[in-house]
Amino acid sequence: MDGTKASFAIMGSGGVGGFFGARLARAGFPTTFVARGAHLKAMRDRGLAVEAPGESFTLPVAATDDPATIGPVDFVLFSVKLWDTESAAEACRPLIGPDTAVLSLQNGVDSEERIAAILGAQHVLGGVAEISAAIAEPGLIRCVSAFQRIRFGELDGRASARCERLDAALTEAGIDHARPADIQAALWTKFIMLVGLSALTAVTRRTVGEVRADPDTRALLLQVMTETLAVGKAGGVALDDGLVEVLAERANGLGAHVKASMALDLERGNRLELPWLSGKVVALGKALGVPTPANGFVYAALKLHQDGTPKT
Repeated sequence: MDGTKASFAIMGSGGVGGFFGARLARAGFPTTFVARGAHLKAMRDRGLAVEAPGESFTLPVAATDDPATIGPVDFVLFSVKLWDTESAAEACRPLIGPDTAVLSLQNGVDSEERIAAILGAQHVLGGVAEISAAIAEPGLIRCVSAFQRIRFGELDGRASARCERLDAALTEAGIDHARPADIQAALWTKFIMLVGLSALTAVTRRTVGEVRADPDTRALLLQVMTETLAVGKAGGVALDDGLVEVLAERANGLGAHVKASMALDLERGNRLELPWLSGKVVALGKALGVPTPANGFVYAALKLHQDGTPKT
């Protein structure tokens, strides 16, 4: 491993991994992107381009579809779709040295547990990505949000040298970040809002602006979020009773044109992260004795699409 600048592997070089990885690479951190298909070819041929509010840049990058060619690194930014978690974690094995830390920047609240089951809990950090970005075309990451932030920390809340090192790297790369005292609460805070917006923009096939403008869909959005909060609290996560109101106000600040990534996947006929969003709320609710009728409706309404919808 590099003894001066921390080294990074980006497992999943889509909108989230591609954006933050590009920032790290531009700052001079040894960074290798794991990708496949046309996106990988474009990065190898032309470099990785990033477009975001207030900036755009292109830089040559190291990219591969075989993590074994990279070897152990200091940090793995893990940002694959939730259905690829186990296979991607298995593929990460060549990246893991004695002190390697894997930072999940995925959606959901059980990614860290799933990664730890394969790579070992000692290698896993908790992480939250706050960004709206996607592959606009092979080799091009387009970020449409004014915010691009990472929250991270040890899952048990302790201070650690590796978190200090990651903090310093993110600072040098110009990446907005924070280390909350309770990363589990941070994960669930994002999860509550994500489940709500994913559910309503997917079920209605409408934008956030349209969902919040209609009193009935707004009420359903709040019910989905309220159920998710109740499940989290029942599971022992330290969440404030008034969190839904705070998150609803935050949702009011989102661009009216925004759709959650699950809604976009639905429109494209792709697989859905549904089992790990509303489906996870329903499963946890059953286990904890918390009613989740609104999430149950969403899960049932979208379940036939969760493995993708054949294009006609």
